[in-house]
Parts: sequence; structure tokens; C-alpha cells
Amino acid sequence: MKKMKLVMVGNGMAGVRTLEELLKLTPDLYDITVFGAEPYPNYNRIMLSPVLAGEQGIQDIILNDIDWYKQNNITLYLNKKVVRINRKNKVVVAEDGTEAEYDRLLLATGSSSFILPVPGKELAGVVGYRDIQDTNAMIAAAEKYKHAVVIGGGLLGLEAANGLALRGMDVTVVHIMPWLMERQLDDNSAQMLQSALQAKGLKFMLEQQTQELVSDGQGRVKSIRFKDGTEIPADLVVMAVGIRPNVALAEAAGIYCNRGIVVSDTMQTYDPSIYAVGECVSHRGTAYGLVAPLFDMAKVCANHLARMGIAYYQGSVTSTKLKVTGVDLFSAGNFTGGNETNQIVMHDVTGGKYKKLVLNNNTLIGAVMYGDTKDSSWYFQMIRDGKNVAEIRDQLIFGQSHPGQCRLSRAKSCGHHDKRDGSLRLQWSMQRDYRQGNQGKRVVYAGGCT
Repeated sequence: MKKMKLVMVGNGMAGVRTLEELLKLTPDLYDITVFGAEPYPNYNRIMLSPVLAGEQGIQDIILNDIDWYKQNNITLYLNKKVVRINRKNKVVVAEDGTEAEYDRLLLATGSSSFILPVPGKELAGVVGYRDIQDTNAMIAAAEKYKHAVVIGGGLLGLEAANGLALRGMDVTVVHIMPWLMERQLDDNSAQMLQSALQAKGLKFMLEQQTQELVSDGQGRVKSIRFKDGTEIPADLVVMAVGIRPNVALAEAAGIYCNRGIVVSDTMQTYDPSIYAVGECVSHRGTAYGLVAPLFDMAKVCANHLARMGIAYYQGSVTSTKLKVTGVDLFSAGNFTGGNETNQIVMHDVTGGKYKKLVLNNNTLIGAVMYGDTKDSSWYFQMIRDGKNVAEIRDQLIFGQSHPGQCRLSRAKSCGHHDKRDGSLRLQWSMQRDYRQGNQGKRVVYAGGCT
């Protein structure tokens, strides 16, 4: 039986995971061809930060080396960007004229760094942070220049700032929001993180808006000017303000896109012979940038490419478990709260630990944790399952198995508890959260908890 032809455009984590899943299900159904725009085989983009920090090299983050493609009889074209899809003849064409016919086409074109549309964005020394090329550019700048400004106080921006600081640069993080990582942290945990990073030498300018990147007169950035008139030196500017799905190729081919390549629950585009996975995708109006949803997509897509047709992707409840410059963080669900919600908070100031749980009608709907995330999987499972936690509500803040449960039960019985036992101090109270409009907020303060 003649094999079908599968062509994949893009050679990143989501696409290659799809191939891995497909090869498990049916290793002989397709002749597979892969086009990658970069000169590297599939690598772990999540691990670019350790490369920037000098803790690992490029070879350390390769996930599928050249031999893997050979062993699986995959034709691999590196450094070849596909620029055209001829849907009528089912052919893709690369920039250098290389062509490949397909019966099924998989688009895994990923995303690109969003570059702020400000004067000076085209200057030398202004980079995004998305791939090995960006990382190498930052490493080279750190060897020659002193002042770095990272625009964006999200995870990527903080990792870039930390890496550049470890390479000896004077680093300032500029963020337009009132606190760092606002999509993953509340204000309390963000302030703790900022303090920890400041102790490592990073500087921060919050609620600042970039007006212009100023040239040194020779085509390189020399400073950054803000809308309030202030200006700081910048030999290197790293844009870490978000990503944009790479949809130009699909749009040019007439494939329907709306803030991403629109796919169904089977990961098919509006052309049934063309599938898409990863950060380039818009599924039910959502584009995902975290690894777990992308791998979920990959499994479903592989199932349909294998002609099994029994899997459906219905979206993902996402959680974020991170280690930001050595600090463990976790968040999931609606951790900001709102009307009709209650919050249970434990804040260990001395120990550098913070935990907030958000409940609605005895259902855990969100959580944020700083410093100690060992119970994150337990909380996340409850959020995903929508489990009623009424029976364990008063012990919930102490985790899956914690000796503090009995103390909390005693606190509940007397309404207010202030027990000193060695270095432990717990205080249980109910108070109205006017700032977020919550009906109630339970707070446990722990000073010096071990």
C-alpha cells in the first residue's frame, strides 16, 4: 500500500510532539517531511533561560536530534522557511524554491515576539526573546555592553532580566502594570517576588509606558524614554511584552484565521486536509501559550492523522507552575476572586511563603502560591474537577496532609485563635474584602512558620 504524504511546517515542540504521538499509533502510514525555519532540530524553548544565564548550552536543550528524524525516516529541511501553500495542488513551497507535496498538511508555525510600535524599534540592540537567535544576540550584547532594559514584567521578561544580570549587565525591568506577572500572581505574591529579585540586584520601573527608543546616532539604541519624560540608559532593549501567532502563511493560502489559525475540536482547519497545533492556533476563541495545552492538542491531532477519529480537544483548564529565578510559583483558575467568592489566605512573611485559595459556593475555583508549591497538583485537581470542598474547607489552606489541620479546627471552634507555640503564630479572622468586592475573605497569618 502506497504511503500517504504528511508535511509539517514548523519544527517546534507542539509539532514534533504530534509526530511522536502519531508514530506511536501508526509508524508506517505516512512519508513525513518537516520544514524548520531555524537551523536547529526541535529544542526546548522553555530552557532558553538557562542558556541565557550560562547554566546550559544549546546542545543541552535539544529534544530531538538529527538522528531521531533519520531513525523515523523523516525528511528534515532545516533553515528553510515555507512561504507558500498551494492548496489546489497540495504543495508547499519554501523560500529557496524547495517543494513538497502533501496529502495531509500540519501547520505548527508557532508565534513571534510582539515588538512595541514605538520610534526606534528597528535600532540595533532591540530584540525579542523567542528563540536561540534572540538568546545568542543577548549573550553577545552582554559581553560588550553594560545597560539592559527589559520591557515586560511577565515570566519571559523576568527570566531574561535574571539571565542578563548573571552575565554582568545592569538590568532594569519596565512594566506597564502595577505589579509583576499579573496573569499568574496577585499583588501580594508579586510584591514578594519583586523584593526577592531586587535583592539579586534587579531594578524595576512599574506603571511606565515607553514613548521612544533613542538612537546613539550610529544606528544603535542608547536609551529609552518614557511618556512621563524620564529617560534611562539602554545599550540593549529586550521586548518581552507578549506573542503573536504566526498566521501569515495560512492567511495567504486562504485558511480562515481569527487571532490564530482557527481549528475545530479535531484540530482541523477549515480545509479538512490541513491541521494545525501549537501557539499558532485559535481554538474556541482561545490561543494557548503553555506547554500542557499544546501537548493535549498534539495528542488529539495525532489521533485524527492516524485515522482513528475518536479524540476531541475541548480546551484546557490551565495552571502555571514555575520556578522564577529560583522561586517556586503556582497559579490556576480564577485566583483574583470577585463577587460571590471567598478567599482563604496564608501569608508567612518571615518564611517567604504565601498561599491564597478562592472559593465559590464551597468549590475551589482558583489558587496562587509563592515559595511552597508542593500541594499545587492537589489544588489543581480540585479546581479541574469542580469538587465540593465543604467537608475539608476549614483545613484546605494547610494542604493535603499538614499538621496544621487540627490547629485550624480549634481556631474555627472559638472564632478567633492566636496561639504561640515556639515560632508559630496563627491568626484566624473573617473580614470583608472591599478592594475586590468579595463577600468574605478568610486570612491566616503565620509569622515564622516552619
